[in-house]
Amino acid sequence: MIILIFFAAHWYLSLFTQTFFQHRYAAHRMFTMGALTERLFFVLTYLTQGSSFMSPRAYALLHRMHHAYSDTPNDPHSPHNSTNAFTMMWKTRGIYQECVKGTSVAAQRFQGDYPVWNSLEDFGNKWYSRVGWGAVYVLFYVKFATAWWQYLLLPIHLSMGAVHGAIVNWAGHKYGYQNFDNNDKSRNSLFFDFLTGGELFQNNHHKLPSRVNFGVKKWEFDPSYPVIWTMDKLGVIKLRELKAAALETAAAKAQAALIQ
Repeated sequence: MIILIFFAAHWYLSLFTQTFFQHRYAAHRMFTMGALTERLFFVLTYLTQGSSFMSPRAYALLHRMHHAYSDTPNDPHSPHNSTNAFTMMWKTRGIYQECVKGTSVAAQRFQGDYPVWNSLEDFGNKWYSRVGWGAVYVLFYVKFATAWWQYLLLPIHLSMGAVHGAIVNWAGHKYGYQNFDNNDKSRNSLFFDFLTGGELFQNNHHKLPSRVNFGVKKWEFDPSYPVIWTMDKLGVIKLRELKAAALETAAAKAQAALIQ
């Protein structure tokens, strides 16, 4: 039981820091936060992602490329350019490393306006940081595992961020329904969204990249949004009130109504 609780906690805490800090904050700047709060979430992101920690700067660059080139040959992680989820994520890993090192020519046009903490990001990307976190996971299992099959969860701990990315990018561009015609293959994959905290409203998000609530229709529930809304009300963050985004949302909803 302890192992399953540990696995679920790692899954959803890692997932939340990815969707909240790296995706909605670093890549899209959907809200603002103070310098101290930003550093706190840097640390929380590193602690929750552990061996699969991703640089918010590199994540932002990679994700902005994905939006600009969605499902074209230049998309860093479209399932329509790969034969399976593993080869898609291996390709993504290579482009991510180029973004980390600053050698990606394709990412240059997307630079700027993202959080940076060079020392923590450099440390989190070192092999000894990743191996150290792996050792922590293994020791926890040695201490608390009660059945052999529980050890089968260890590879997912070690590559948690990549597993999240594989589910979102593969399922979110292959399975589900479309509210909008975005000239790409993005889908809303609600069957899998309990695993991804709203990230599988891909069709909605590609149409409305500035909208913090990924659900558009009344019955579409983005579980991360109420948490973000509460943080805004408590003054932890400040949601951006963009007139352009509001107009974009209204126009998109009108389009969705026509499609239906």
